Amino acid sequence: MTRTRKATATNSASEFGASLRKGVLLGAAVLVLILPPTLSFLPTPPQSAAPPVAAAPAIKQPAQPPSQVQRPAARSAGPRQLAQFGRTKVSSEVRQMANWVVHSSDHKAMSFVIVDKKQAKVYLFNPKGRLKASTPALLGAAPGDDSAPGIGDKPLSQVLADEKTTPAGRFIAELGMNTNGEDIVWVDYDAAVSMHRVRANVKAERRLERLASPTAKDNRISFGCINLPPRFYEQVLKPTVEGTGAVIYVLPETRSLHDMFASFYDVKAPVKMAQR
Repeated sequence: MTRTRKATATNSASEFGASLRKGVLLGAAVLVLILPPTLSFLPTPPQSAAPPVAAAPAIKQPAQPPSQVQRPAARSAGPRQLAQFGRTKVSSEVRQMANWVVHSSDHKAMSFVIVDKKQAKVYLFNPKGRLKASTPALLGAAPGDDSAPGIGDKPLSQVLADEKTTPAGRFIAELGMNTNGEDIVWVDYDAAVSMHRVRANVKAERRLERLASPTAKDNRISFGCINLPPRFYEQVLKPTVEGTGAVIYVLPETRSLHDMFASFYDVKAPVKMAQR
C-alpha cells in the first residue's frame, strides 16, 4: 500500500509538473499572438539618415585671355576669289578687306563699298568684286571708330568736338531722306550717319577745296557723315544702291581689321610660277 501511495504521489507530481510546463508554454504562445510583432523591449539605437550626396560642382573653363584667342587662319584663294582693282592703287588694308569680302561672300551677292578713313577715300565694287569707281571723301572731324551714345538724337549744335566721329564697321546701305528733304544713303541710321553730296553752305569750311586737295589731312571736317562729290553720289552710289543693294565697310583707324571684323581672315593670293 505504502509503495503504491508513493508511486501515486510521484505520478501526481509528475503530472502536475507536466501541466505546469504546458501552461507556461501556452501562455507564451498567447503572448506572441497578442503582442504586436514590431514591439520590442530593447531600445533600438536611432539610425542616422544617410547624408545627401551633393552634386559635383560644374567646372568652369577659364576664358582665354585676349592674347591667346585664336584668330581665323589665312586661306588661299584662286584668281576668281579675289577683288579686281584694275590700275587703281589702294592701301594694303583696302586690298585685304576687298579680297576677304569676295572670298568669303560676306557681301551676299550685293555691291559693296569700302571707306578708307586713313586715306579719306571711298571705293565701290560690283557684286563680283570688280572696282567700279573711287573718290576722295570728307569724314568726321574727330578720330575714332565708335559713335558717342545717343549721338543720333542730338541737335548738331549740341554735338561736342570729340563726338564728330565716323563709326567703323559693316553696314547695309539704305536710301532715305534728311530733314531738309534731300535724298541720302544711310550708313548707320541710329547714329544719324549717312553718305550724301558735299554741301558747301559754309564758305569758311572750304569743303569743295578739301575734296580737291591731294592730301587726306584736310578731309576731316564733317560731324560724322561721309561727304561725296555730287557726281559720284548721283551717278555711281545712288544707282548702285537702288539696283543691287550695297554693303558698306568702314575701315577702322584705331583698331585692326581682325579686331573690328570678327570673321575677318587674311586671303593669300596665288603665287605665280615662272615658266621654264
